[in-house]
Amino acid sequence: MQLEELRNKINEIDDQMVDLFVERMKVAAQIGGTKAENNLPVLDKRRERTVLQKVMERAGEEFELYTNTLYQTMFDVSRSYQAGLLIQETPLSEEILKNTEQPLMEFPKKAVVAVQGTEGSYAESACERLFGMPNTMFFNRFENVFHAVETGLCRYGVLPVENSSAGSVTEVYDLMVSHKFYIVRSLKLRINHALLARPGVEIGQIKEIISHEQALSQCSEFLKSMPNVKVTVFENTATAAQYVAESNRDDIAAISSPECAKLYGLHVLKDVIQNNPNNYTRFICIAKNMEIYAGSNKISLLLSVSHRPGSLYQMLGKVACRGINLSKLESRPIPGKDFEFRFYFDLDASVFSKEVITLLKDMEIAADQFSFLGCYSEIA
Repeated sequence: MQLEELRNKINEIDDQMVDLFVERMKVAAQIGGTKAENNLPVLDKRRERTVLQKVMERAGEEFELYTNTLYQTMFDVSRSYQAGLLIQETPLSEEILKNTEQPLMEFPKKAVVAVQGTEGSYAESACERLFGMPNTMFFNRFENVFHAVETGLCRYGVLPVENSSAGSVTEVYDLMVSHKFYIVRSLKLRINHALLARPGVEIGQIKEIISHEQALSQCSEFLKSMPNVKVTVFENTATAAQYVAESNRDDIAAISSPECAKLYGLHVLKDVIQNNPNNYTRFICIAKNMEIYAGSNKISLLLSVSHRPGSLYQMLGKVACRGINLSKLESRPIPGKDFEFRFYFDLDASVFSKEVITLLKDMEIAADQFSFLGCYSEIA
């Protein structure tokens, strides 16, 4: 047969498959209605296993794995369709809908904002980019930033969550579990690290370099060029610069920003020492209450799933079958449970979409634990 004839044959088969697929989805909707009447869950894992075994046997050994993949996808689509028809509003979806009825139009220029570190920190720079004229309160620990927002001491908090070179700030992700907050905006800030010392000090005199662990990681190649120098972790890059400025030592230097050199009267021994010149850190701005601004197009979630094969796959399938991009998936171990994990999802989606609200309700019901961390926009 010629190629065109084969393609025509495929087209005929596709027409039949589409008709049968639509018929199957309509029957699935009827099944969903029956489940709802009898208070049964959308997912029936035993039934799915039985169907898979049957169709794989019918397909034969050559095509059984392909058939399995096809039907797993059809199950995901079918469950999602049923969920859209059946799932009622939840307290979370009602709160989101309430916030989107009259969305906030303009992000505030002035606010009391909590950041970790001290004057001159990258978090302070991110804060100024986000607000313009913030009243900044400094705290020595990330947990204190969460606490300040949670108790109402500060309306907002600014926290780093990941770096383009060094990866996620795991301490911040782990703290998210134990605090109630919402992300209201995020920012990607370009980070330029420099080696700072007291005026008159030469680089050959340096015996110890201090900085935050993320900054040290981002400058690992530079540090390898100074193998005999001691490396000490500090709570913040700006705090490290301040310590060097206030010390009487000529053998110590800090990895910090060039702005901190001006602020604390230090000398730049070497500039742009990070591994990657395109070095960015992503900061989130958190609030105690849900705030959704017009144009918000990014969603963050925190959830855990049952510790059994396929649980995470099924959750990902809910996202994939709706054509939504999963821009980040971060896993963190659950304390006290061997090899069980909690997952952080970032979705390129907006709660102003009815389809997305349905997805969130579906995920909330399917997850063992589920937290909506916010819908927001990100500035660069």
